[in-house]
Amino acid sequence: MKRNIIFYAVLSLSTVTTIIGCDEASDNPMPDDTIRVETAEVTAITSNNVISGGRVLDGIQAIKEFGICWAATDNPTISDSHNVGAGDATSFACYATGLSANTTYYIRAYATISGGTVYGQSRQFTTLADSDDDTPSVGDDEQNPLASTIYLWPEDNMAKVTNYTDSQGSYQDPPSFRPYMNYFPVAEGITVKGAVLVCAGGAFQFRSDQMEGTPVAQWFARHGYQAFVVNYRVRPYTMEEGSLDLARAVRFVRQHATDYGINPNNIATVGFSAGGILCGDEALNFDEQVNGTALASDYRPDELDKVSANVCTIGMVYAFYGRLSIASTDVEKFRESKIPPTFFAYGTRDPFYRQFQQCADAVRAADVEVEEREYEGLPHGFGYTNEDWMIRFDNWMTKIMTH
Repeated sequence: MKRNIIFYAVLSLSTVTTIIGCDEASDNPMPDDTIRVETAEVTAITSNNVISGGRVLDGIQAIKEFGICWAATDNPTISDSHNVGAGDATSFACYATGLSANTTYYIRAYATISGGTVYGQSRQFTTLADSDDDTPSVGDDEQNPLASTIYLWPEDNMAKVTNYTDSQGSYQDPPSFRPYMNYFPVAEGITVKGAVLVCAGGAFQFRSDQMEGTPVAQWFARHGYQAFVVNYRVRPYTMEEGSLDLARAVRFVRQHATDYGINPNNIATVGFSAGGILCGDEALNFDEQVNGTALASDYRPDELDKVSANVCTIGMVYAFYGRLSIASTDVEKFRESKIPPTFFAYGTRDPFYRQFQQCADAVRAADVEVEEREYEGLPHGFGYTNEDWMIRFDNWMTKIMTH
């Protein structure tokens, strides 16, 4: 299968990653040749979260657990903060969350077998300075489609299955959080092409707005799209609750298509990492007239639920159909769900590189139109720093919306 491979210079992040030799970071209680672990580079660095991961090179069948661990001191172990990986141990990615802003940390991958735990090389990184809280005020006009902030659910009728009563753990949002959209209108003097809803990633634990939200929406607003950043529910809520938030956002935009000056069929979604998985889950399971009763029997459907939640295309930016860390290749499910034309963009240094390819191939096999862009040398988490994918997704959406 021919793929579009683009050679692209990697833009450096504002922090420097240092590799420390495997030998001095191994802490390996077993013979050196038992298994080998490598730590992936640190990417998508924010003030309190990063992405790393790794791969296990030998002895996969003996692994009981794998993941990443981190600490403010060198050579962290699983006794420090850690996150268990999922999927394929030969190539995996994990988020390190709950970090302090403007702080230097060390991170490394690990794999546990019956004889003990083996570690990859230690990598150093520094988190960004703290960002301002962008949570909207409750006083914003919830009924005005042209408001900068649009709440997606009535305060007393939000479909949910999570009993979130206390702000426990390192949750991004307080218990009072209500899903909302930030609206970025088409720049004055620019012809309106359609609408695009942006879903930032963050492993369903947070939303990485700085890299994958507002700057992306602003770019598309400058290029003819009524753009929206969807602030969907994350931990402790489930992916399915977030998918309902996105479906609700699509319905709202379609209901107000005249206000936005768009064809109601010209609504696209684009998501990064977990945000892309969310876009896929919405198209697979929560489109058309599926409403909150799919999750909560006490939900009361309203007029907005009568509006279709279908989209004309999805942009998967280092993302795939499936669930966190696990791509789906279910051709029949794709075909039965009538998923829309799909655009894939990812880097060849991404731990999920092969899974992106496999998912794209399965979508094609379901007779769905696909465009696929591989960026040579780019890692996971490049976000808005690579303008090329945005230009190509603009061209792709223009084609889909025109025809």
